[in-house]
Amino acid sequence: MSSTFFIPAVNIMGIDCLDEAMAAIAGYGLRKALIVTDTGLAKAGVATRIAELLAMRDIDSSIFDGAKPNPSIANVEQGLAQLQRERCDCVISLGGGSPHDCAKGIALCATNGGHISDYEGVDRSAKPQLPLIAINTTAGTASEMTRFCIITDEARHVKMAIVDRNVTPLLSVNDPALMAAMPKGLTAATGMDALTHAIEAYVSTAATPITDACAIKAIELISDNLRQAVAEGSDLQARENMAYAQFLAGMAFNNASLGYVHAMAHQLGGFYDLPHGVCNAVLLPHVQRFNAKVSAARLRDVAKAMGVDVSGMSAEQGSDAAIAAIENLSRAIEIPAGLAVLGAREADVPVLASNALKDACGLTNPRPASQEEIEAIFKAAF
Repeated sequence: MSSTFFIPAVNIMGIDCLDEAMAAIAGYGLRKALIVTDTGLAKAGVATRIAELLAMRDIDSSIFDGAKPNPSIANVEQGLAQLQRERCDCVISLGGGSPHDCAKGIALCATNGGHISDYEGVDRSAKPQLPLIAINTTAGTASEMTRFCIITDEARHVKMAIVDRNVTPLLSVNDPALMAAMPKGLTAATGMDALTHAIEAYVSTAATPITDACAIKAIELISDNLRQAVAEGSDLQARENMAYAQFLAGMAFNNASLGYVHAMAHQLGGFYDLPHGVCNAVLLPHVQRFNAKVSAARLRDVAKAMGVDVSGMSAEQGSDAAIAAIENLSRAIEIPAGLAVLGAREADVPVLASNALKDACGLTNPRPASQEEIEAIFKAAF
């Protein structure tokens, strides 16, 4: 069976690599960039710093700081209007998954026209997006290097999953120095998002030897470094290891796709505007407990990658150990204990489950689920 491996053409990584990235950006011959970011990075002056570095290389820019934590159709439309008004010929996303996804939506609509909802699903666009360069400031979503774009449709209260080769950035930049200021809660949530990416890709029905290698190494790095990155945000070695971990996890799920954790988490984000990484972290052990019936041997590998001595364990014992290791890590970095704490309502579970089953991310989950089974997983996570 054939497979296609997706990744940006150029990926620049490492402590203080931003100057090298700017030189690479200058080599593309771009004239004016729309810098897509959020209000926090704009207020902190990070967006202005990027604009100044671009100006030193004769690239003009316009800052759009309207990317919300769960970017919406309206955010994409507002950014697209600014891009067209300012006559930008490229997009630079700055931040975590939210600015990256918002930027992807803007860049895709800029060349393909129409409405961002037209591209919900897999490979719905006809043309490459406007040149997109993604500068990452978190270690979790890997949106800076994937073909996934998640946009909230507020009218339907759902997150649209756009999986399209044409939203893959031209260049990704991961400078851990830009991640050092991340608060503990965001570090924890994005780190668990990366762990979810790696585990879901490893048990995916579309996994390959390439994605397996990326996923296992990502799990090892996260298990070894996330606690320290949360406890000591200024530890650049831990930050760099987490940057590599989330990128490897991105390589894995960008090609093996995901599973029910993401399909379900997207509904929580769309319905309640909850943080994606936290939703993933809460759901991850419950979905893997469901998957263990068919993925026990693979979950034993996950346990080993998380530092558990699995010698002598059966596949079932190993899968139990993996789930326990996930839960222990979540507790150690103070992830909320359940969905009730986040404000989710059990009365909404039937709608959440129905929408989750329509999400493209669930197509590669190793064990198919019914409406009732998805509802049961949601309820177990309360």
